[in-house]
Amino acid sequence: MNVIKAGEGKKLYVFKEIKSEIIFSGGRMMFLLVDMKPGQIVPEHKHPHEQMGICLKGKAEFTSGGNKILVKAGMFYWIKPNEPHSVKVVEESTFLDVFSPPREDYLEKASL
Repeated sequence: MNVIKAGEGKKLYVFKEIKSEIIFSGGRMMFLLVDMKPGQIVPEHKHPHEQMGICLKGKAEFTSGGNKILVKAGMFYWIKPNEPHSVKVVEESTFLDVFSPPREDYLEKASL
């Protein structure tokens, strides 16, 4: 069994300026902790990975398929493979994203 605290994972930046941390990455899933500042934007993108997550702190506007949803602390989300989506942060936020399979591009950026 492995146990770590936030801050002890492998750090990387996604979308140039968004601070992230790989908490765990196994053969079939990855936990990614993401800290975002107000006004930061994850531009519309898609990936072949299934993505689920929870907003641990703050709030952000998630957009997918023309639908905009305000995701607040304590709310969960599920993004299907190849589903175009974007995020605009309303207030300082922390998210725990779970990807299946793990994001190879993030592993490469983190040199894992």
